Amino acid sequence: MEEKVFIIDFGSQYTQLIARRLRELNVYSEIYPCTHMPQFDEDVKAVILSGSPYSVNDGLLPAVDLSGIRGKYPLLGVCYGAQYLAQSNGGKVTPSKIREYGRAHISEVNDDKLFKNINIGSQVWMSHGDTITEIPQNFKVIASTHDVKVAAFKIEGEPTYAIQFHPEVTHSIDGKTLLENFVKDVAGLSQNWTPIHFIESTTAELKSKLGDDKVILGLSGGVDSSVAAVLLHQAIGKNLTGIFIDNGLLRKDEFNQVLEAYKGMGLNVIGVDAREKFLSQLKGVTDPEAKRKAIGRVFIEVFDEEAHKIQNVKWLAQGTIYPDVIESVSVKGPSATIKSHHNVGGLPEKMKLKIVEPLRMLFKDEVRLVGAALGISNVILGRHPFPGPGLAIRILGEITQEKVDILQEADAIFINELKAQNLYDQVWQAGAIFLPVQSVGVMGDERTYQHVICLRAVTSVDGMTADWSHLPYQFLADVSNKIINRVKGINRVVYDISSKPPATIEWE
Repeated sequence: MEEKVFIIDFGSQYTQLIARRLRELNVYSEIYPCTHMPQFDEDVKAVILSGSPYSVNDGLLPAVDLSGIRGKYPLLGVCYGAQYLAQSNGGKVTPSKIREYGRAHISEVNDDKLFKNINIGSQVWMSHGDTITEIPQNFKVIASTHDVKVAAFKIEGEPTYAIQFHPEVTHSIDGKTLLENFVKDVAGLSQNWTPIHFIESTTAELKSKLGDDKVILGLSGGVDSSVAAVLLHQAIGKNLTGIFIDNGLLRKDEFNQVLEAYKGMGLNVIGVDAREKFLSQLKGVTDPEAKRKAIGRVFIEVFDEEAHKIQNVKWLAQGTIYPDVIESVSVKGPSATIKSHHNVGGLPEKMKLKIVEPLRMLFKDEVRLVGAALGISNVILGRHPFPGPGLAIRILGEITQEKVDILQEADAIFINELKAQNLYDQVWQAGAIFLPVQSVGVMGDERTYQHVICLRAVTSVDGMTADWSHLPYQFLADVSNKIINRVKGINRVVYDISSKPPATIEWE
Protein backbone atom coordinates (compact mmCIF):
# COMPACT_ATOMS: atom_id res chain seq x y z
CA MET A 1 0.00 0.00 0.00
CA GLU A 2 1.34 3.46 -0.95
CA GLU A 3 0.37 6.14 1.56
CA LYS A 4 -0.32 9.44 -0.14
CA VAL A 5 -1.40 13.00 0.50
CA PHE A 6 -3.74 14.80 -1.90
CA ILE A 7 -3.03 18.49 -2.44
CA ILE A 8 -6.04 20.44 -3.71
CA ASP A 9 -4.69 23.33 -5.79
CA PHE A 10 -6.50 26.67 -5.81
CA GLY A 11 -3.95 28.19 -8.19
CA SER A 12 -1.11 29.20 -5.87
CA GLN A 13 2.34 29.75 -7.36
CA TYR A 14 3.65 27.74 -4.40
CA THR A 15 1.54 24.57 -4.79
CA GLN A 16 4.33 22.56 -6.44
CA LEU A 17 6.55 23.53 -3.51
CA ILE A 18 4.12 21.90 -1.06
CA ALA A 19 4.41 18.64 -3.00
CA ARG A 20 8.19 18.92 -3.18
CA ARG A 21 8.51 19.53 0.57
CA LEU A 22 6.36 16.47 1.30
CA ARG A 23 8.46 14.36 -1.06
CA GLU A 24 11.57 15.57 0.81
CA LEU A 25 9.88 14.19 3.95
CA ASN A 26 9.53 10.81 2.16
CA VAL A 27 5.79 11.30 1.78
CA TYR A 28 4.18 10.65 -1.61
CA SER A 29 1.86 13.46 -2.72
CA GLU A 30 -0.29 14.31 -5.73
CA ILE A 31 -1.67 17.67 -6.87
CA TYR A 32 -5.21 18.10 -8.20
CA PRO A 33 -6.85 21.36 -9.34
CA CYS A 34 -9.91 22.38 -7.30
CA THR A 35 -11.80 22.24 -10.61
CA HIS A 36 -10.96 18.52 -11.03
CA MET A 37 -11.39 16.92 -7.62
CA PRO A 38 -9.79 13.45 -7.39
CA GLN A 39 -11.29 10.10 -6.54
CA PHE A 40 -10.29 9.05 -3.02
CA ASP A 41 -9.11 5.52 -2.29
CA GLU A 42 -7.82 3.69 0.77
CA ASP A 43 -4.23 4.86 0.17
CA VAL A 44 -5.12 8.54 0.77
CA LYS A 45 -4.08 9.45 4.31
CA ALA A 46 -4.32 13.26 4.40
CA VAL A 47 -5.41 16.33 2.40
CA ILE A 48 -3.88 19.80 2.03
CA LEU A 49 -5.72 22.82 0.62
CA SER A 50 -3.31 25.20 -1.14
CA GLY A 51 -3.11 28.98 -1.33
CA SER A 52 -4.46 31.02 -4.24
CA PRO A 53 -4.01 34.34 -6.04
CA TYR A 54 -7.79 34.80 -5.74
CA SER A 55 -9.99 35.94 -2.87
CA VAL A 56 -12.61 33.71 -1.24
CA ASN A 57 -14.97 36.67 -1.64
CA ASP A 58 -14.74 37.19 -5.40
CA GLY A 59 -16.41 33.93 -6.49
CA LEU A 60 -13.83 33.13 -9.17
CA LEU A 61 -13.15 29.62 -7.89
CA PRO A 62 -15.74 26.86 -7.38
CA ALA A 63 -17.01 25.85 -3.96
CA VAL A 64 -15.27 22.60 -3.03
CA ASP A 65 -17.34 20.00 -1.22
CA LEU A 66 -15.33 19.04 1.87
CA SER A 67 -18.12 17.06 3.54
CA GLY A 68 -16.51 13.74 2.61
CA ILE A 69 -13.05 14.95 3.68
CA ARG A 70 -13.43 16.85 6.97
CA GLY A 71 -13.27 14.57 9.96
CA LYS A 72 -12.48 11.54 7.79
CA TYR A 73 -9.00 12.66 6.69
CA PRO A 74 -6.44 14.84 8.48
CA LEU A 75 -6.78 18.21 6.71
CA LEU A 76 -4.47 21.23 6.51
CA GLY A 77 -5.61 24.51 4.94
CA VAL A 78 -2.84 26.86 3.77
CA CYS A 79 -3.56 30.60 3.26
CA TYR A 80 -6.56 30.56 0.85
CA GLY A 81 -7.28 27.05 2.13
CA ALA A 82 -7.50 28.41 5.68
CA GLN A 83 -9.72 31.31 4.60
CA TYR A 84 -11.99 28.93 2.67
CA LEU A 85 -12.39 26.66 5.70
CA ALA A 86 -13.27 29.65 7.90
CA GLN A 87 -15.67 31.38 5.51
CA SER A 88 -17.49 28.24 4.30
CA ASN A 89 -18.29 27.38 7.92
CA GLY A 90 -19.69 30.76 8.92
CA GLY A 91 -16.54 32.76 9.70
CA LYS A 92 -15.59 36.11 8.18
CA VAL A 93 -12.81 36.91 5.74
CA THR A 94 -12.30 40.58 4.88
CA PRO A 95 -9.79 42.55 2.79
CA SER A 96 -6.70 43.43 4.81
CA LYS A 97 -6.22 47.11 5.62
CA ILE A 98 -2.58 46.64 4.69
CA ARG A 99 -1.63 43.82 2.34
CA GLU A 100 0.14 41.19 4.43
CA TYR A 101 3.08 40.12 2.32
CA GLY A 102 6.52 39.10 3.56
CA ARG A 103 8.14 38.11 6.81
CA ALA A 104 6.23 37.88 10.08
CA HIS A 105 6.99 36.18 13.40
CA ILE A 106 4.94 33.82 15.54
CA SER A 107 4.03 35.71 18.74
CA GLU A 108 1.70 33.20 20.39
CA VAL A 109 1.22 29.41 20.14
CA ASN A 110 -1.45 27.25 21.75
CA ASP A 111 -0.98 23.82 20.19
CA ASP A 112 1.23 20.81 20.90
CA LYS A 113 0.89 18.89 17.62
CA LEU A 114 1.12 21.12 14.55
CA PHE A 115 3.54 23.55 16.23
CA LYS A 116 5.68 20.97 18.03
CA ASN A 117 9.34 22.12 18.19
CA ILE A 118 8.42 25.54 16.75
CA ASN A 119 9.32 28.39 19.09
CA ILE A 120 7.80 31.80 19.71
CA GLY A 121 9.47 34.27 17.35
CA SER A 122 9.79 31.76 14.50
CA GLN A 123 9.74 33.55 11.13
CA VAL A 124 6.88 32.77 8.73
CA TRP A 125 6.05 34.02 5.23
CA MET A 126 2.74 35.81 4.66
CA SER A 127 1.28 36.36 1.18
CA HIS A 128 -2.37 37.37 1.23
CA GLY A 129 -4.67 40.31 0.68
CA ASP A 130 -7.48 39.04 2.95
CA THR A 131 -7.59 38.38 6.69
CA ILE A 132 -9.68 35.98 8.74
CA THR A 133 -11.47 38.36 11.14
CA GLU A 134 -13.96 35.94 12.70
CA ILE A 135 -13.89 32.15 13.13
CA PRO A 136 -16.86 29.85 13.80
CA GLN A 137 -17.67 28.69 17.35
CA ASN A 138 -16.00 25.28 17.17
CA PHE A 139 -12.80 26.76 15.72
CA LYS A 140 -9.87 27.48 18.03
CA VAL A 141 -7.03 29.94 17.37
CA ILE A 142 -3.75 28.09 17.91
CA ALA A 143 -1.18 30.66 16.68
CA SER A 144 -0.90 34.41 16.14
CA THR A 145 1.60 36.95 14.83
CA HIS A 146 1.88 40.58 15.86
CA ASP A 147 -0.46 41.71 13.04
CA VAL A 148 -2.53 38.58 12.42
CA LYS A 149 -4.62 37.23 15.29
CA VAL A 150 -5.80 34.14 13.38
CA ALA A 151 -2.43 32.98 12.02
CA ALA A 152 -3.51 29.36 12.62
CA PHE A 153 -6.58 27.53 13.89
CA LYS A 154 -7.87 24.04 14.59
CA ILE A 155 -11.42 22.72 14.30
CA GLU A 156 -12.18 21.08 17.63
CA GLY A 157 -13.16 17.42 17.58
CA GLU A 158 -11.51 16.63 14.23
CA PRO A 159 -7.95 16.54 12.76
CA THR A 160 -8.46 19.73 10.75
CA TYR A 161 -5.86 22.50 10.95
CA ALA A 162 -5.30 25.71 9.02
CA ILE A 163 -2.52 28.30 8.75
CA GLN A 164 -2.51 31.78 7.25
CA PHE A 165 1.17 31.61 6.18
CA HIS A 166 3.11 29.48 3.68
CA PRO A 167 5.16 26.69 5.31
CA GLU A 168 6.40 25.41 1.95
CA VAL A 169 8.68 28.40 1.19
CA THR A 170 12.15 28.61 2.73
CA HIS A 171 11.33 32.03 4.23
CA SER A 172 9.15 30.18 6.75
CA ILE A 173 12.11 28.98 8.80
CA ASP A 174 10.28 26.12 10.56
CA GLY A 175 7.88 25.41 7.67
CA LYS A 176 9.30 21.97 6.96
CA THR A 177 9.00 21.10 10.66
CA LEU A 178 5.34 22.14 10.60
CA LEU A 179 4.64 20.01 7.53
CA GLU A 180 6.40 17.04 9.13
CA ASN A 181 4.34 17.56 12.29
CA PHE A 182 1.21 17.41 10.14
CA VAL A 183 2.10 14.27 8.18
CA LYS A 184 3.75 12.43 11.10
CA ASP A 185 1.94 13.49 14.29
CA VAL A 186 -1.46 14.52 12.95
CA ALA A 187 -1.85 12.12 9.99
CA GLY A 188 0.37 9.30 11.29
CA LEU A 189 2.15 8.63 7.98
CA SER A 190 5.15 6.29 8.01
CA GLN A 191 7.31 8.45 5.70
CA ASN A 192 8.64 5.47 3.75
CA TRP A 193 8.48 6.80 0.17
CA THR A 194 12.09 6.68 -1.08
CA PRO A 195 13.83 6.24 -4.48
CA ILE A 196 14.32 2.52 -3.71
CA HIS A 197 10.64 2.18 -2.78
CA PHE A 198 9.69 3.96 -6.04
CA ILE A 199 11.92 1.67 -8.12
CA GLU A 200 10.54 -1.50 -6.53
CA SER A 201 6.89 -0.51 -6.82
CA THR A 202 7.24 0.95 -10.35
CA THR A 203 9.17 -2.05 -11.67
CA ALA A 204 6.48 -4.40 -10.34
CA GLU A 205 3.76 -2.20 -11.86
CA LEU A 206 5.54 -2.07 -15.25
CA LYS A 207 5.98 -5.86 -15.32
CA SER A 208 2.30 -6.35 -14.62
CA LYS A 209 1.18 -3.66 -17.09
CA LEU A 210 3.47 -4.52 -20.02
CA GLY A 211 3.86 -8.29 -19.67
CA ASP A 212 5.69 -9.60 -22.78
CA ASP A 213 4.71 -6.61 -24.94
CA LYS A 214 7.34 -4.73 -26.93
CA VAL A 215 8.03 -1.08 -26.06
CA ILE A 216 9.86 1.67 -27.95
CA LEU A 217 11.31 4.81 -26.39
CA GLY A 218 12.74 7.93 -28.00
CA LEU A 219 16.06 8.63 -26.28
CA SER A 220 17.78 12.02 -26.13
CA GLY A 221 20.80 11.37 -23.95
CA GLY A 222 19.20 13.50 -21.25
CA VAL A 223 18.34 12.59 -17.68
CA ASP A 224 14.60 11.90 -18.04
CA SER A 225 14.64 9.57 -21.05
CA SER A 226 17.76 7.77 -19.78
CA VAL A 227 16.27 7.05 -16.34
CA ALA A 228 12.99 5.97 -17.96
CA ALA A 229 14.94 3.61 -20.22
CA VAL A 230 16.87 1.94 -17.38
CA LEU A 231 13.70 1.60 -15.28
CA LEU A 232 11.86 -0.03 -18.20
CA HIS A 233 14.85 -2.23 -19.02
CA GLN A 234 14.88 -3.45 -15.43
CA ALA A 235 11.21 -4.41 -15.80
CA ILE A 236 11.03 -5.85 -19.34
CA GLY A 237 14.63 -6.37 -20.51
CA LYS A 238 15.10 -7.02 -24.23
CA ASN A 239 11.50 -6.08 -25.04
CA LEU A 240 12.53 -2.41 -24.81
CA THR A 241 14.11 -0.73 -27.85
CA GLY A 242 15.47 2.80 -27.65
CA ILE A 243 15.70 5.05 -30.71
CA PHE A 244 18.23 7.89 -30.63
CA ILE A 245 17.96 10.27 -33.57
CA ASP A 246 20.76 12.59 -34.67
CA ASN A 247 18.93 15.67 -35.95
CA GLY A 248 22.17 17.46 -36.80
CA LEU A 249 21.53 19.92 -33.96
CA LEU A 250 23.15 18.07 -31.08
CA ARG A 251 26.26 19.16 -29.16
CA LYS A 252 29.64 18.41 -30.72
CA ASP A 253 30.30 14.63 -30.93
CA GLU A 254 27.19 14.01 -28.79
CA PHE A 255 25.62 11.37 -31.03
CA ASN A 256 28.53 8.93 -30.77
CA GLN A 257 29.25 9.69 -27.10
CA VAL A 258 25.66 9.02 -26.04
CA LEU A 259 25.39 5.82 -28.09
CA GLU A 260 28.55 4.53 -26.40
CA ALA A 261 27.17 5.45 -22.97
CA TYR A 262 23.94 3.55 -23.66
CA LYS A 263 25.84 0.46 -24.85
CA GLY A 264 27.75 0.51 -21.57
CA MET A 265 24.42 0.45 -19.73
CA GLY A 266 23.30 -2.70 -21.56
CA LEU A 267 20.43 -0.95 -23.37
CA ASN A 268 19.19 -1.96 -26.81
CA VAL A 269 19.51 1.33 -28.71
CA ILE A 270 19.24 2.11 -32.42
CA GLY A 271 21.14 5.18 -33.60
CA VAL A 272 19.66 7.03 -36.59
CA ASP A 273 21.60 9.60 -38.62
CA ALA A 274 18.93 11.98 -39.97
CA ARG A 275 21.00 15.18 -40.09
CA GLU A 276 20.43 15.99 -43.75
CA LYS A 277 16.67 15.48 -43.52
CA PHE A 278 16.30 17.90 -40.60
CA LEU A 279 18.58 20.60 -42.01
CA SER A 280 16.88 20.50 -45.42
CA GLN A 281 13.49 21.11 -43.77
CA LEU A 282 14.91 24.04 -41.79
CA LYS A 283 16.32 25.83 -44.82
CA GLY A 284 15.01 29.41 -44.93
CA VAL A 285 13.06 29.05 -41.65
CA THR A 286 13.73 31.88 -39.18
CA ASP A 287 10.70 32.00 -36.86
CA PRO A 288 11.36 30.14 -33.56
CA GLU A 289 7.94 28.46 -33.44
CA ALA A 290 8.24 27.44 -37.10
CA LYS A 291 11.62 25.86 -36.31
CA ARG A 292 10.16 23.88 -33.42
CA LYS A 293 7.23 22.68 -35.50
CA ALA A 294 9.45 21.66 -38.41
CA ILE A 295 11.76 19.71 -36.10
CA GLY A 296 8.78 18.06 -34.39
CA ARG A 297 7.28 17.08 -37.73
CA VAL A 298 10.50 15.54 -39.07
CA PHE A 299 11.14 13.80 -35.75
CA ILE A 300 7.72 12.12 -35.97
CA GLU A 301 8.42 10.99 -39.55
CA VAL A 302 11.87 9.57 -38.74
CA PHE A 303 10.80 7.97 -35.45
CA ASP A 304 7.72 6.42 -37.04
CA GLU A 305 9.79 5.01 -39.90
CA GLU A 306 12.28 3.42 -37.50
CA ALA A 307 9.56 2.12 -35.19
CA HIS A 308 7.87 0.28 -38.05
CA LYS A 309 11.06 -1.71 -38.59
CA ILE A 310 10.43 -3.35 -35.20
CA GLN A 311 7.72 -6.00 -35.27
CA ASN A 312 4.70 -6.09 -32.92
CA VAL A 313 5.39 -2.95 -30.91
CA LYS A 314 2.44 -2.09 -28.65
CA TRP A 315 3.71 0.67 -26.36
CA LEU A 316 5.41 4.03 -26.71
CA ALA A 317 7.37 5.04 -23.60
CA GLN A 318 7.93 8.71 -22.79
CA GLY A 319 10.07 10.49 -20.21
CA THR A 320 7.25 12.77 -19.06
CA ILE A 321 7.82 14.13 -15.52
CA TYR A 322 5.42 15.54 -12.94
CA PRO A 323 5.69 19.29 -13.74
CA ASP A 324 4.55 18.46 -17.31
CA VAL A 325 1.53 16.61 -15.88
CA ILE A 326 0.61 19.37 -13.42
CA GLU A 327 0.90 22.15 -15.99
CA SER A 328 -1.32 20.33 -18.49
CA VAL A 329 -4.36 20.88 -16.25
CA SER A 330 -4.35 24.13 -14.28
CA VAL A 331 -7.00 25.69 -12.05
CA LYS A 332 -8.14 28.19 -14.68
CA GLY A 333 -7.28 26.03 -17.72
CA PRO A 334 -3.89 25.54 -19.42
CA SER A 335 -1.54 28.48 -19.01
CA ALA A 336 -0.64 30.70 -21.94
CA THR A 337 1.84 29.16 -24.36
CA ILE A 338 5.22 30.86 -24.00
CA LYS A 339 6.93 28.35 -26.27
CA SER A 340 5.82 25.01 -27.69
CA HIS A 341 6.97 22.25 -25.34
CA HIS A 342 9.86 20.25 -26.74
CA ASN A 343 8.06 16.94 -26.13
CA VAL A 344 6.59 15.71 -29.41
CA GLY A 345 2.83 15.91 -29.08
CA GLY A 346 1.74 14.33 -32.37
CA LEU A 347 3.55 11.04 -31.97
CA PRO A 348 1.08 8.94 -29.94
CA GLU A 349 -1.93 9.74 -32.14
CA LYS A 350 -0.08 9.02 -35.36
CA MET A 351 1.45 5.76 -34.20
CA LYS A 352 -1.67 4.32 -32.54
CA LEU A 353 0.36 2.97 -29.63
CA LYS A 354 -0.49 2.82 -25.95
CA ILE A 355 1.50 5.21 -23.77
CA VAL A 356 3.62 4.32 -20.75
CA GLU A 357 5.23 7.09 -18.67
CA PRO A 358 7.17 5.58 -15.75
CA LEU A 359 8.41 8.94 -14.41
CA ARG A 360 5.20 10.94 -14.71
CA MET A 361 4.84 11.39 -10.93
CA LEU A 362 8.44 12.50 -10.24
CA PHE A 363 9.99 15.95 -10.03
CA LYS A 364 13.33 16.54 -11.81
CA ASP A 365 15.44 16.24 -8.67
CA GLU A 366 13.65 12.98 -7.81
CA VAL A 367 14.40 11.60 -11.29
CA ARG A 368 18.10 12.13 -10.58
CA LEU A 369 17.80 10.41 -7.17
CA VAL A 370 16.05 7.43 -8.79
CA GLY A 371 18.71 7.36 -11.51
CA ALA A 372 21.48 7.28 -8.89
CA ALA A 373 19.70 4.43 -7.07
CA LEU A 374 19.54 2.57 -10.42
CA GLY A 375 23.31 2.95 -10.77
CA ILE A 376 23.26 5.33 -13.73
CA SER A 377 26.53 7.20 -14.23
CA ASN A 378 26.76 10.82 -13.12
CA VAL A 379 28.01 11.60 -16.62
CA ILE A 380 24.34 11.27 -17.65
CA LEU A 381 22.59 12.24 -14.38
CA GLY A 382 24.67 15.37 -13.97
CA ARG A 383 24.21 16.60 -17.55
CA HIS A 384 22.76 20.03 -18.04
CA PRO A 385 19.27 20.15 -19.58
CA PHE A 386 19.33 20.52 -23.36
CA PRO A 387 16.34 21.68 -25.44
CA GLY A 388 14.56 19.14 -27.64
CA PRO A 389 15.06 21.28 -30.79
CA GLY A 390 18.74 21.42 -29.87
CA LEU A 391 20.95 24.10 -31.39
CA ALA A 392 18.10 25.16 -33.70
CA ILE A 393 16.83 27.50 -30.98
CA ARG A 394 20.34 28.61 -30.09
CA ILE A 395 20.98 29.79 -33.64
CA LEU A 396 18.92 32.96 -34.02
CA GLY A 397 17.69 33.32 -37.58
CA GLU A 398 18.17 30.84 -40.41
CA ILE A 399 20.02 27.59 -39.68
CA THR A 400 22.89 26.52 -41.94
CA GLN A 401 25.49 23.79 -41.61
CA GLU A 402 28.19 26.43 -41.27
CA LYS A 403 26.43 28.06 -38.30
CA VAL A 404 25.86 24.67 -36.65
CA ASP A 405 29.56 23.82 -37.02
CA ILE A 406 30.64 27.17 -35.55
CA LEU A 407 28.21 26.94 -32.64
CA GLN A 408 29.15 23.33 -31.82
CA GLU A 409 32.82 24.32 -31.58
CA ALA A 410 32.14 27.39 -29.42
CA ASP A 411 29.71 25.48 -27.18
CA ALA A 412 32.21 22.62 -26.71
CA ILE A 413 34.92 25.05 -25.58
CA PHE A 414 32.52 26.69 -23.09
CA ILE A 415 31.25 23.39 -21.61
CA ASN A 416 34.70 21.76 -21.48
CA GLU A 417 36.16 24.78 -19.70
CA LEU A 418 33.31 24.74 -17.15
CA LYS A 419 34.19 21.11 -16.43
CA ALA A 420 37.94 21.77 -16.34
CA GLN A 421 37.49 24.61 -13.83
CA ASN A 422 35.05 22.57 -11.65
CA LEU A 423 32.24 25.02 -12.42
CA TYR A 424 29.98 22.69 -14.44
CA ASP A 425 28.11 21.26 -11.45
CA GLN A 426 27.57 24.74 -9.99
CA VAL A 427 25.62 25.72 -13.12
CA TRP A 428 22.14 24.35 -13.84
CA GLN A 429 22.31 24.92 -17.60
CA ALA A 430 24.88 26.45 -19.93
CA GLY A 431 25.38 26.86 -23.65
CA ALA A 432 26.42 29.17 -26.44
CA ILE A 433 24.03 31.21 -28.60
CA PHE A 434 24.75 32.17 -32.24
CA LEU A 435 23.54 35.75 -32.68
CA PRO A 436 22.16 37.06 -36.00
CA VAL A 437 24.61 39.96 -36.10
CA GLN A 438 28.16 40.55 -37.24
CA SER A 439 30.63 42.92 -35.70
CA VAL A 440 33.82 44.68 -36.70
CA GLY A 441 37.04 43.36 -35.19
CA VAL A 442 40.78 43.37 -35.72
CA MET A 443 42.87 40.21 -36.07
CA GLY A 444 46.53 40.82 -36.68
CA ASP A 445 46.65 43.91 -38.87
CA GLU A 446 43.42 43.08 -40.65
CA ARG A 447 39.89 44.35 -40.16
CA THR A 448 37.33 41.58 -39.67
CA TYR A 449 33.55 41.51 -39.90
CA GLN A 450 32.47 38.26 -38.28
CA HIS A 451 29.93 36.51 -36.08
CA VAL A 452 29.05 37.11 -32.42
CA ILE A 453 28.62 34.33 -29.85
CA CYS A 454 26.71 34.85 -26.61
CA LEU A 455 27.46 32.66 -23.61
CA ARG A 456 24.52 31.75 -21.35
CA ALA A 457 24.77 30.08 -17.92
CA VAL A 458 22.09 29.98 -15.22
CA THR A 459 21.51 28.62 -11.73
CA SER A 460 18.13 27.11 -10.95
CA VAL A 461 16.33 24.33 -9.07
CA ASP A 462 13.83 23.21 -11.71
CA GLY A 463 14.03 25.72 -14.56
CA MET A 464 10.77 27.46 -13.59
CA THR A 465 12.85 30.44 -12.41
CA ALA A 466 16.56 31.02 -12.97
CA ASP A 467 19.31 33.51 -12.20
CA TRP A 468 22.34 34.15 -14.38
CA SER A 469 25.46 32.44 -13.07
CA HIS A 470 28.04 34.78 -11.59
CA LEU A 471 31.01 33.06 -13.25
CA PRO A 472 34.48 34.44 -12.45
CA TYR A 473 35.67 37.24 -14.72
CA GLN A 474 38.95 35.47 -15.42
CA PHE A 475 37.10 32.31 -16.45
CA LEU A 476 34.92 34.29 -18.88
CA ALA A 477 38.00 36.06 -20.24
CA ASP A 478 39.78 32.75 -20.85
CA VAL A 479 36.74 31.18 -22.55
CA SER A 480 36.25 34.25 -24.76
CA ASN A 481 39.90 34.21 -25.77
CA LYS A 482 39.84 30.50 -26.62
CA ILE A 483 36.64 30.76 -28.68
CA ILE A 484 37.88 33.75 -30.70
CA ASN A 485 41.30 32.17 -31.30
CA ARG A 486 40.11 28.65 -32.10
CA VAL A 487 36.76 29.03 -33.85
CA LYS A 488 37.04 30.51 -37.30
CA GLY A 489 34.29 33.03 -38.05
CA ILE A 490 33.90 34.49 -34.54
CA ASN A 491 35.47 37.77 -33.46
CA ARG A 492 33.32 38.75 -30.46
CA VAL A 493 31.95 36.96 -27.37
CA VAL A 494 29.35 38.41 -24.96
CA TYR A 495 27.77 37.09 -21.71
CA ASP A 496 24.02 37.09 -20.98
CA ILE A 497 23.21 38.50 -17.52
CA SER A 498 19.40 38.22 -17.73
CA SER A 499 17.35 36.24 -15.20
CA LYS A 500 14.09 34.29 -15.66
CA PRO A 501 11.70 36.00 -15.40
CA PRO A 502 11.58 38.33 -17.29
CA ALA A 503 13.86 36.57 -19.80
CA THR A 504 13.70 32.85 -20.60
CA ILE A 505 16.69 30.51 -20.30
CA GLU A 506 16.82 29.83 -24.03
CA TRP A 507 16.76 32.76 -26.46
CA GLU A 508 14.11 31.20 -28.73
